[in-house]
Amino acid sequence: MITHKPRILAQPLRTAVRAVAGAVSPGQAVALAVLTFAGVAAFGITPDTALDSVAVRSVSRPLALPTLVHDDAPDDPYWREERVQRGDTIGSLLARASVDDPEAMNFLRTDPSARDLYQLRPGRSLRVATDDDGRLTGLKFLAGDGAILSVARSQSGFVTAREQPPEDVRVTMRSGEIRTSLFAAADEAGLPDAVTLALTDVFAGDVDFYHDLRRGDRFIVLYETRYVDGEPASTGRILAAEFVNRGIALHAFLWRTQDGDGYYDENGRNSRKAFLRSPMEFSRITSGFTQGRFHPILHTMRAHKGTDFAAPTGTPVRVTADGVVTFAGQQNGYGNVVFVKHDGTYSTVYAHLSRFAPDIREGARVHQGDTIGNVGQTGWATGPHLHYELRVDGEPRNPMSVALPIAMPLSDADRAAFAAAIAPLAGQLAVVRALPDVHLTAAD
Repeated sequence: MITHKPRILAQPLRTAVRAVAGAVSPGQAVALAVLTFAGVAAFGITPDTALDSVAVRSVSRPLALPTLVHDDAPDDPYWREERVQRGDTIGSLLARASVDDPEAMNFLRTDPSARDLYQLRPGRSLRVATDDDGRLTGLKFLAGDGAILSVARSQSGFVTAREQPPEDVRVTMRSGEIRTSLFAAADEAGLPDAVTLALTDVFAGDVDFYHDLRRGDRFIVLYETRYVDGEPASTGRILAAEFVNRGIALHAFLWRTQDGDGYYDENGRNSRKAFLRSPMEFSRITSGFTQGRFHPILHTMRAHKGTDFAAPTGTPVRVTADGVVTFAGQQNGYGNVVFVKHDGTYSTVYAHLSRFAPDIREGARVHQGDTIGNVGQTGWATGPHLHYELRVDGEPRNPMSVALPIAMPLSDADRAAFAAAIAPLAGQLAVVRALPDVHLTAAD
């Protein structure tokens, strides 16, 4: 005879687990815990327990079927996208897209309106539509000028059209750390070359990007990117940037004054100095400013009253400050040389040029960063280089160490609006600074 009847396991599973915790293995305990958190209910019924019957009723209702409409219109064409790879031609692209259409290829090769298709840039996309026989029915391509080139098949052949896509500008943020060079770090961070060059221009007054960079220097850049059909098409202005050089953090924020766009730090100090430290973006000093140097041509000890920058022939030379050209021509050992007067105190000299930039002549007004000529080997020079002089009251000074005048800071009237405008940008820089390895893109 049964003297103990099992209890119905109707209590919560948690209580049951606690009751049998001492009688299960560790693996079984884990299984019970998983069931608990998964929301699985467990229960048991003793033998001979009577169950309540459930009433069942059948319900039948007629349902109206939708009217079928036969569409005689042809199906939309199937569009396929191919990415331009290095070495691609329009023929290889269409072949990968399964286009088999000699008539279309002849049109694209010979019609002047389709000439943009022969300026293929790796990474750009080409979209094509074909029919069941592989004939080209449509093509879309982003041209170099930012317009969308469309090609469509018509009854008489092919027609082309160009249209400007809707404006879609987004803010892109990139950061990186210099281990070998700035451009290597920029490539690793996915920063376009055009933005990298603009970054060097923004901080050119504070950093000599050939001589001052150190391993471990960091940068953060917020810049505009123009998108077409969801694809990045071109880059725009730098909106804000941070550059840490030798442990010193420099900041620059874009701001428009009555004199035009400029970059200022968080305190309103102009990032653009009155003079650039170097007349070339990337070069190396082969001979510095000194009172005694063995002249390679005259073979005598003479003072070298300037700084020589080595660079390949044809490298652009930029003027280091706003001013007026006082001489542009040939002069003794200088060869092709440009003299620029900046104000009543300062003047600069650019010698051994291979040629002068257009419109560079006596009386021409130049602005900081303008190209005034190209590196050469004219005059007394043993190799292609730029001889650069900075003169103060007519006396040569060492351009690498002399104290240079600063540019005008932000006016007091603009400071309140400037502080309010840069606050969101400063916040974004702080986000990237806290997460240095993250790359973000946000809609503007």
